[in-house]
Amino acid sequence: MVEFTRRKLMASSAAAAIGIGAIGTVIGQEDSDTPGAPRINGDIKRLATTAHGAEVTGPFVFDNGEVLFSLQHPSRDNPAPYDTAAVGVLAGHQFTFNGRSDEFDELEAPRSNAAQERVQVAGGEYDILVQEGDAINGGDERWGHPKTPDGTDLGEFVGSRYGDVGYNPDMNFFVSTDEEGLEGYLFTNNETSPGCISRTPISRGEDGWEADHEHAMELENLERFREIGGTRINCYGDLSPWETPMSSEEDYSHPRVSGAATVSDIVDAGSGVGLRGAAAFWNRPNPTEIGGALDELFDDSWSPQGTWALGGVEMLAYYLGADPIDQDGDTNTTDPIGDVYPNPYRYGHIVEVTDPTAAEPTPVKHHVMGRAAFECPEFLPDERTVYLASDGANKGLYKFVAEDPIPSYDDRMNVRGTLYAVHVTNDEAATNRPPAEVDLEIEWIELGTASNAEVESWIADYDDVTQVDYLETHAETDWEADLETALAEADETVAVEGNRNYITDEDVLEWARQHEERGPDGVDEDLRRVPFLETRAAAKEIGATVEFRKAEGIDSLDDAEPGDFLYIGISELNNGMSDDEGDIRMDRVDGGVVYRAELEEDYNVSTLEPVVVGPDATDAESTLDAAPINVDNVMVIDDGRVLLCEDKGSFGRSYPNDALWVYEPPAVLDVDSVAISHGSTGEADLTLSSVPDGLAGGRVTVSVDQTDVAEIVDASYHDALELTAGPSISADGSSVEFRFADLENEIESGGRNVTVATLELEGIGTGTADITVDVHELDDDSGMPIEPQARPGVVVTGPPAIGGGPGGRAPTDPDGDGRFEDVNGNGRLDYDDVVVLFEHIEADSVQLNDEAFDFNENGRIDYDDAVALYDEL
Repeated sequence: MVEFTRRKLMASSAAAAIGIGAIGTVIGQEDSDTPGAPRINGDIKRLATTAHGAEVTGPFVFDNGEVLFSLQHPSRDNPAPYDTAAVGVLAGHQFTFNGRSDEFDELEAPRSNAAQERVQVAGGEYDILVQEGDAINGGDERWGHPKTPDGTDLGEFVGSRYGDVGYNPDMNFFVSTDEEGLEGYLFTNNETSPGCISRTPISRGEDGWEADHEHAMELENLERFREIGGTRINCYGDLSPWETPMSSEEDYSHPRVSGAATVSDIVDAGSGVGLRGAAAFWNRPNPTEIGGALDELFDDSWSPQGTWALGGVEMLAYYLGADPIDQDGDTNTTDPIGDVYPNPYRYGHIVEVTDPTAAEPTPVKHHVMGRAAFECPEFLPDERTVYLASDGANKGLYKFVAEDPIPSYDDRMNVRGTLYAVHVTNDEAATNRPPAEVDLEIEWIELGTASNAEVESWIADYDDVTQVDYLETHAETDWEADLETALAEADETVAVEGNRNYITDEDVLEWARQHEERGPDGVDEDLRRVPFLETRAAAKEIGATVEFRKAEGIDSLDDAEPGDFLYIGISELNNGMSDDEGDIRMDRVDGGVVYRAELEEDYNVSTLEPVVVGPDATDAESTLDAAPINVDNVMVIDDGRVLLCEDKGSFGRSYPNDALWVYEPPAVLDVDSVAISHGSTGEADLTLSSVPDGLAGGRVTVSVDQTDVAEIVDASYHDALELTAGPSISADGSSVEFRFADLENEIESGGRNVTVATLELEGIGTGTADITVDVHELDDDSGMPIEPQARPGVVVTGPPAIGGGPGGRAPTDPDGDGRFEDVNGNGRLDYDDVVVLFEHIEADSVQLNDEAFDFNENGRIDYDDAVALYDEL
């Protein structure tokens, strides 16, 4: 047997994409502008609604099945306590982790004003643990409020800000300190600038969960947080497999170019007017006022993408210790800050809180994972692979793979690995089709390899840049003599030519040119920084798909294995995903889409399948009431169900509240993939992923589409299936029909990964064949039909024995890469393999199996393949 990646082998297979048409339910499709919108591939139930004006953010499920989420920016007009941001537990509800949402009756939509102004929970109440501004840490701090080094609350300053201080709690992750998981620390993000991560001790007693305000603390106020520049706009996050909180910096102000534009577009136009993003104006005095300044300077004015998120940058400077010389008591002036100013390249990262239960946890910024408006990461159980979702318009999806497991690095600054950006490859994604009908086939483009320490050293080169530098670098007029004129000159220069204080347009383009010519590892040393500091702009220049709109959720099972799913929430499918250019050109669905991707052997993903498609804004009110809209955070709970959190705002529903939904994916009836040697046999199991209500019986056919590659020669049933009709194998070995029943209820309700039957296949000829599953009938113990998603497998047969090798053994593939290095069939790569290949290079057994022996990957068999095989010794 050999290991291989199913999706790679199935790239050209007709069975690679099983659509959702026969499985999902369609809600109100006759009212929809876009076919298949809304659509649910599975089942969904409303668990809770939040108070008017508030998003549902930061979901977390405790080990005992209780649920917690944040009440983010509720309307101030709601009655107390629902007029104040908070974090609370859904008291009275517990998940039983049986794979079904039978623990609760679906919550009715809130109809009265009283219901809409509070949090409602199916079968329970919202028990608030902590709220914005609560006195904590012995009264020295306020929950959600960062301070300056001299102890001034950031809420006391005037000027542009990124939301009210403490008003935007998001991520919640619990690190337990006892075996039962009922006592520990709750880590909560606050989307502010400067950012804020609160650590609150909580525990569960007989009366429910309680927070210890006395010993809660604002981690941002620790000196070790200031030493790394603090954090900014902390959004959602993840709890790593090694139990450390991972906070995402959602720095929307990072775009170097606006919308779909590239740096090449600016150079081709000879000017950045109309094209530059907010990043160019980071160190401008009063940066959020750049929009009005551009209106006065240019006839073709524009709003640089992300300008609004420059709010709070100057407060971040105060947090770091800058003298607030631009504060006159009532307004924020344009007097430039010249002593301490934040370095933009220090924000937009994943922040790990190491030693989370220590008296003073230590933050580490994973600079090597790139820089974006990260909503959240997903750290996989291999402890090396990380997927990253970036919020906003025209953004990318990213993947990072560490060279070694991340917790194995004693010093996190030594974490080293490769950063990738997504590329959508299938033509169907660009044919203006409904999203429900199109899987996105993807590949990953390598951006570069580095370590945290290397990237940090590049970032440090820009630590001393201030607002004074903005003026002195880009204006001819002495700003101290005439600030107004100097500021206008600097704005014009930066708009046209770019900000010379940071990485230049020329640097980005030269990196892209060298990347194309030499590969990611061949660029000049001084350009290696570009993809890590200007991740979005760099990805655009080399053809990555930077068109995704509001990728706001990404998660998988905590113990996910190959074959499990990664879920990605796209809050709105519009703008760059529904225009007439680029790799993605689909019909618009403003209600958004949730995709899922099967994790492959190496935790790679290569296909995004739509499983939840939101409605169109023009749909009937009854349709909008019953469908999830603008899914933000997603969280996969232990039994495979998924929590879907809404951030819909106003969307035409009969009620104004965002909801928390529980999505129950369909069961998957999966047939294994198997690799066998020529003339040998191998087994493939037929497995049902979940049986929440047991399995009564059914009738299923499994088929092989290429009998010249493999045939079905035998089959058997699960031991528990006592009433069976003998597996009926067709005369040509192309199919087998299984008919079975579980008379003694041996397969119990709540079972997972139940093996129904096993088939034995024999390798007939070299090649690959698809194994497909056709479900005729399948019932649970209550007599209700089970409607699983049938997932195909692949059988791979290796080449025959070459030149009468030792014992007539067929070649094998020891490393699972699809090449059969073990030419003599003795189970390992050795010098004799090179000799056998060289001596029989003209034999049909070699020449007719180029995919197996083309070791130099030039598309044919030649003597250099023997040389290439020798080089692998």
